[in-house]
Amino acid sequence: MDVLRTIALAIIQGLTEFLPVSSSAHLILPSRLMGWPDQGIAFDVAVHIGTLLAVLLFFYRDIAAITVGWCRRIAGGAPSSESHQGWAIIIATLPIMVVGAPWSHWAEPHMRSTLVIAASTIVFGLALWWADRRDTQQRTMADMNWKSALTIGLAQILALIPGTSRSGITLSAGLMLNFSRDAAARFSFLLSVPTILAAALLKGTEMASEGGQHDWNAMLLGALVSFVAGLLCIKAFMALIQRVGMLPFVIYRLLLGALLLIFSGAALAFG
Repeated sequence: MDVLRTIALAIIQGLTEFLPVSSSAHLILPSRLMGWPDQGIAFDVAVHIGTLLAVLLFFYRDIAAITVGWCRRIAGGAPSSESHQGWAIIIATLPIMVVGAPWSHWAEPHMRSTLVIAASTIVFGLALWWADRRDTQQRTMADMNWKSALTIGLAQILALIPGTSRSGITLSAGLMLNFSRDAAARFSFLLSVPTILAAALLKGTEMASEGGQHDWNAMLLGALVSFVAGLLCIKAFMALIQRVGMLPFVIYRLLLGALLLIFSGAALAFG
């Protein structure tokens, strides 16, 4: 992979991993516009590691407090807000862990068409708009119970449909459960830690089974760029979410979905 393509794809991954837009939709556009081939599993692993490090660094205080609180509770200590949040993240992660691996092997190869990605980009963009329009978003992270966590975790399964957006669907679920934008976004980001780690491990296993040589320079550059892009993205999103809401992302998703539909129609028309 050349440097320009490596940087472009890593920036796309770093931004779209956390914004409520579709990484699948954005990764398919360069291949259509520039004629780029698939970047390969090794590069996917590298950029996933970069985005994982970004969320770990930005939320390190939250993650450390939740980890300590959960471990103390396991050791017989008193329950705390942090231990409850730890259990909530574990509960919300379970559905994707159960469904993720079978889906990636059986269903995913048949659902990566431009038409599917375009449709899900639009449909789940409208779902995000509907969820954000509710005026009862008062719940905080302290109000996250196992039922709410499981509901968000079940919603996250929909992110396996290309074009849905993991952050978008978990944000939508949190907002529909009457969590504030900040609480819904914070839980979505924290939930991304085990989810991204699992995805990286799954792809890493596939990479190891394939063997062969890898472009380590491209992987290192991709990890670094996706880390920086992801970190800046999280910081900006958390700072702006209360002021801008979700409408700009909804509009963007609708325009992106329409563009993909045009590509899909052109591909069908011209074979």
